[in-house]
Amino acid sequence: MRRQHKPDWYRLDNAAKIFPPTVHGADTAVFRLTCELTQTVEPAVLQAALDRTVEQYPNLRTVLRRGVFWYYLEQTERRARVVPEHAPPCSPLYEDSRSSLFEVSYWKNKINFDVFHVVADGAGAIEMLQTLVTEYVSLAHDLDLCQPPRAAMDERMEDGFQKYYKSDGRSSKRERKPRAYRLPHRGGDLKVYEGVCDVKQVLDAAHRYNTTLTVYLAAVMFQAIHGGMYVRDRKKPVVLTVPVDLRSYFPSHTARNFFSIIRASYAFNERSGEFSDILEQTAVAFKRELTAENLAARLNTLAALEHNFLLRPIPLFIKYPVLLLSGLISDVGETAALSNIGKFQLPDAVAPYVKAFGVFVGTDALQLCTCSYNGQLHLGFTTTMRDPSVIRRVFARLTQDGVSLEVRSNTMYGEGS
Repeated sequence: MRRQHKPDWYRLDNAAKIFPPTVHGADTAVFRLTCELTQTVEPAVLQAALDRTVEQYPNLRTVLRRGVFWYYLEQTERRARVVPEHAPPCSPLYEDSRSSLFEVSYWKNKINFDVFHVVADGAGAIEMLQTLVTEYVSLAHDLDLCQPPRAAMDERMEDGFQKYYKSDGRSSKRERKPRAYRLPHRGGDLKVYEGVCDVKQVLDAAHRYNTTLTVYLAAVMFQAIHGGMYVRDRKKPVVLTVPVDLRSYFPSHTARNFFSIIRASYAFNERSGEFSDILEQTAVAFKRELTAENLAARLNTLAALEHNFLLRPIPLFIKYPVLLLSGLISDVGETAALSNIGKFQLPDAVAPYVKAFGVFVGTDALQLCTCSYNGQLHLGFTTTMRDPSVIRRVFARLTQDGVSLEVRSNTMYGEGS
């Protein structure tokens, strides 16, 4: 059988282009996905599982190079090595053109998968970690699992933005974003807080308000942020950015970036601030933004930049400050972020050896990432705020609405409370 040729390099997808110039401080653009096993990790077995996984996702075995016009990913033959956990969650990965863009580490019965956002989005990272865990459990427990890849190699490596770009399609209008309320006391080290609960209890709470889980959590975040605002700050809207997996709207199996961003806002100086009103306004924003037409228009706007014949020949050293400025302007219009990464799913034979999954992402403000597995919902907060009172208020509201929570902090990473 003829072996499929692997390209020596990949263009960055359109979503990935913004990350290299805008990484700063705790905003590392690094995901950490975790898997908690029922038994202590065996490093040699984990290394063998990683070797197998990298063969299925060649974009993992890449380094980031700076070209004349754009950054790009170049294949490297350097073998990725598993290491004992040695750094806090979401620590920087990209330093120079020799840096690996992902890392697999372990601590006791926990596997960490850290990945730079230029390689994959949350859905792609979930797929990669599921593969790694399946390979590990299969090797560790001598399971005969013939798990074919979810899609062919070229489908996993495709650029969804380019595939679904329409040169004659509608583009989204550029709207002026108002300055959003900015959370105070930011800029410290990244702190991690976790809440683990029964996903059914959260769904029941959301359904009592006749809404979805994501809209409910967004409304809870709006209310929690409002609880710490000074009166003078209420003239600025609270704005949540919410990544949207475009695979739900376009039939793509890519394991690279394929997402868009929507924004929901609430102006506390103009409205009542009652939880029912926050829910109503949040639901309206989601309904307005989450249409196939609007998401296709945003995809066209993003992909059109690469096809613009005026921008293409501009050298990267000129584009770089423009991208940096674009990122700073975007930050000014954002208070916090909420990302529902998705659901982890494992083969039935693997599931008994796995207890839980979790997800976090680097930020210089406040971000909540959620994922679910085996009936559990994991709430992964990351923040540089010195006072975690916003997070406490989120947990308090969930408890008030009948959700039983197990709360953890950085202590689980051996770093103290």
